[in-house]
Amino acid sequence: MDSKTRSLRIVHFSDIHCGSQYFVPNLLERTLVEINDLAPDMVVITGDLTNMGYRQEFREAQEYLEKLQCQEVLVVPGNHDSRNVGYMHFERLFARKRDSLISKGGVTVLGIDSTEPDLDYGRVGRHRYAWIEEQYAEHPNDFKIFALHHHLLPIPGTGRERNVVHDAGDVLEVLISQGVKLVLSGHKHVPYAWRLEDMFVVNTGTVSTLRLRGNTKPCYNVVQMEGGHVTVTRRYPFHGGEVIVEFDEEDTTYVRHDFQLDRVVSES
Repeated sequence: MDSKTRSLRIVHFSDIHCGSQYFVPNLLERTLVEINDLAPDMVVITGDLTNMGYRQEFREAQEYLEKLQCQEVLVVPGNHDSRNVGYMHFERLFARKRDSLISKGGVTVLGIDSTEPDLDYGRVGRHRYAWIEEQYAEHPNDFKIFALHHHLLPIPGTGRERNVVHDAGDVLEVLISQGVKLVLSGHKHVPYAWRLEDMFVVNTGTVSTLRLRGNTKPCYNVVQMEGGHVTVTRRYPFHGGEVIVEFDEEDTTYVRHDFQLDRVVSES
């Protein structure tokens, strides 16, 4: 599909944490209502559906996510989901394979399981680099998106950075070489956006817990593509939202907003 005719809306949320003492059902229920009202073409969920990876937590998450009125839903596990052999429940209830791909309307989203059982850090693994390249090579003209739970770049305000993917440098090289334009992730509950060469790395916070750092709020992101223009909006359940990144696919023009500083911090 020609980028000039592309029109697609993707909702990205993360870190539900069903089973946590900080989980707020009303926040998740409101988010699901708002998402259904947006009528997205695709929903991407980047892990930590549960708090400890127990079966009953996965069942609770499944009951909530079944309320999504979207045909295309991509889910990858988070480090909390891989605790206590939780990845077995994830595969049974959400995805037979923990790596998945959706292509629709000239957009290809590749989701990767970056978790290690019972460990907080992440790794993609060199055994998957060629596979990632092959998946994107099958859709050479698509707008390419990569989704995972862990960070590929350090996020300000998250303290000592121990949770960047261990092979982040190699993964970034693979993604840039394949022309990936957008990376979606979650994990540390702090929303942020980076630009690295012609690729944007956009992190979302927790959508339904009160495990919040500093002045952050529960939130989720909406990616709107119209022709070659991409707008990423951060939305807050019950409280509207604001644009955080805008860029054009065909050139290097972009704007990034930092609402902790209450100003545009990057423009070119």
